[in-house]
Parts: sequence; C-alpha cells; structure tokens
Amino acid sequence: MNYRAIMFAAAAACAVALPSYAHHSFAMFDNSKLIQITGTVREFEYINPHSWLHVIVPDGGKTVTWSFEMGSVAQLVRDGWNRESVKVGDKMSVSFHPLRDGSNGGQFRTLVFADGKKLCQGGAGESMCK
Repeated sequence: MNYRAIMFAAAAACAVALPSYAHHSFAMFDNSKLIQITGTVREFEYINPHSWLHVIVPDGGKTVTWSFEMGSVAQLVRDGWNRESVKVGDKMSVSFHPLRDGSNGGQFRTLVFADGKKLCQGGAGESMCK
C-alpha cells in the first residue's frame, strides 16, 4: 500500500468517527445563565446514560416539579456521589443552566442542602463547590 492511500483511509476513518463523538448536544440549555431554585427532592434517578434530579418547588400557592439532567453514574461517582447522596424529602437549593424553551428544568450544576453541605457535578467549577 502506498502512503497516500493509508493517509486517505485514516482521514476518512476520522471523519466518520466525529459524528459519533458528538452524540449529545447541550444546545437546549442556556449556558450563559446560572439560576438557583429552592425546593424538596421528589426523586433522584441514579441511572445511565444520565441521572436526573426532580425537585418540588413552591410557586404561588401551588407546587411545580423541576427536572435537572445530570451526568452518568460514573461521572457522579468521580465527583463523590452515590445512590444515597440525595434522598426524597431533602430540602436544598439547586443551581443550574436553564432550558432555552423556558420549561421547568435544566442542566444540573450544584446543590446546597439545608445544613450547608454542597454537592457538585464535574464542570461546575471549583469555586462553586467550596
């Protein structure tokens, strides 16, 4: 085989592999905004491919559920989380990047329990987790 054929084959393989690398878009979240809400945990889904945190938030005499997309179980474990990190009924404040369409949810960044304990997700930034 000549050198040109090998280089062409390598370039073609890379071009085909790029779309699989970008399988998930975060365009639905407004990363220019960081919002915080306070509420009570309704459910913590410690699952793959993405974990979810559902929080009940008071809203003018009624309650609304907000849902936050998180990383995978492996990502959360690296950040010190486990299945018991968050329990139904826990009171907390959650910081997140909101959904662009205005729905009640977003991309989870950090949480602070009523007792002041903090949990973060990778990429939240060191200053947010101190």
